Amino acid sequence: MEDLVIRDADVVDGSGEPSYRADVVVDGGRIVSIVQEAAAAGCQRPRAVREIDAEGLVLSPGFIDMHAHSDLALLRDPDHSAKAAQGVTLEVLGQDGLSYAPVDDRTLEGVRRAITGWNGYGDDVDFDWRTVGEYLDRLDRGIAVNAAYLIPQGTVRALVVGWEDRAATPEELGRMRRLVAEGLEQGAVGLSSGLTYTPGMYAGDAELTELCRVVASYGGYYCPHHRSYGAGALEAYAEMVALAGEAGCALHLAHATMNFGVNEGRAPELLALLDRALDAGADITLDTYPYTPGCTTLAALLPSWASEGGPEEVLARLADPETAERIRHDLEVTGSDGCHGVPVEWDTVEISGVTDPGLAGLVGRTVREAAGAYGETPWATARRLLLADRLGTTVLQHVGHEENVRAIMRHRAHTGGSDGILQGGKPHPRAYGTFPRYLGHYVRETGVLTLEECVAHLTSRPAARLRLPDRGLVREGYRADLVLFDPRTVASGADFAEPRRLPTGIPYVLVDGRFVIEDGRRTDALPGRSVRRTPL
Repeated sequence: MEDLVIRDADVVDGSGEPSYRADVVVDGGRIVSIVQEAAAAGCQRPRAVREIDAEGLVLSPGFIDMHAHSDLALLRDPDHSAKAAQGVTLEVLGQDGLSYAPVDDRTLEGVRRAITGWNGYGDDVDFDWRTVGEYLDRLDRGIAVNAAYLIPQGTVRALVVGWEDRAATPEELGRMRRLVAEGLEQGAVGLSSGLTYTPGMYAGDAELTELCRVVASYGGYYCPHHRSYGAGALEAYAEMVALAGEAGCALHLAHATMNFGVNEGRAPELLALLDRALDAGADITLDTYPYTPGCTTLAALLPSWASEGGPEEVLARLADPETAERIRHDLEVTGSDGCHGVPVEWDTVEISGVTDPGLAGLVGRTVREAAGAYGETPWATARRLLLADRLGTTVLQHVGHEENVRAIMRHRAHTGGSDGILQGGKPHPRAYGTFPRYLGHYVRETGVLTLEECVAHLTSRPAARLRLPDRGLVREGYRADLVLFDPRTVASGADFAEPRRLPTGIPYVLVDGRFVIEDGRRTDALPGRSVRRTPL
């Protein structure tokens, strides 16, 4: 007998086509048969060791989080309910140009310091890898959900060039090209960049194009956090479209938003730009999270010149009063490139997490509110926080626009990504709520997407981008990465007041045919593994 039969499910199979009623049989980690309308037709129904009555529930492929920051969380937290409870069965790591492979000892220490606000410093993780392949092997020891990996361009640059603001030499560019090729050969699915983060932001277009040529030769894709989501956002998107086109590389635009006051109502301009490129034959996709605020580190708002040299150099500049005043002027008057060319509005910057427990009382306050409590200027408080927390502070930026969010999520190239930072006392609720929020708020409550459309955005579209031949659809022979949810009740439990509350209406989640969520509770199963690039 087979392992499992799911009876009388309303199957939304990920194709975008209308749902149908069926019994779905799982065995050996795969879908082995789908019997449509078995009861109505009077057919002999399939039997299995275990049966689930799915009356009233939707069965869909598992959701693919195209932009995740679980690079260390998957290793330190076997439970990982933040994603498993949402129905996520695959996450794409290595985002925004900074992660933990490939590295040497020196580079690893710099990266750990630079992205402490994203992932923690990692005192509780044994960094027993250095290459991309070794990191993927580490994931293969058993994790809650599957994971794919993007080679982080900023980390590669730090390894070869360092944290300096200068062009790479021809020899250095050659070494970076080799590192990218090695990472792809070891299983990475593409290359990411963080072009408002150091040191990735110091790379010019010619350097990035050469790396993307390598990515294209292996059938991978380029995933940039581009140079601006504020002033000059459209120009930054156009730069990435042109660069990928020059390299002949597939392009996936990370957390594709149009933020800050200068971009209110301008999503149609972005979508027109993308449609022109798509109609001309470009291979472009994008991901978004279904919220208006963004989330990053407080240090990320600093101007690029202040961030040169790595975290210790940043702290030294902040400690110097004269240099700190230059930083303040760039932030508050000129518009720092780290803050997307827009003068910072401290009442939109909410402190969401700190690494120093002594600063925990500031979490949940805007920088301006915290400054009022101290009786000082917002910059004085921001500077104090950066120094005391050694750049580990995370923040929410309340700078988005609902009409832009809705317009972009309707686009034909759209997929879902949480951009979920799991660190901090009060993280962005997207880390715990992105996928049920799509299904509950934007399907059931507002009708921005139909259920079939939404599931396709979250399953088959990202699977196609990742070139996965057996995931993203409910099909015979496909991997049994599956979600059962109640379309009448599915909802994000997480909100800005309680950002770690788990969702409702998702009673079952299977990864490779094994339950990671059963009867609404996390099991102890760790069936997840690395998902490696499919060779051309």
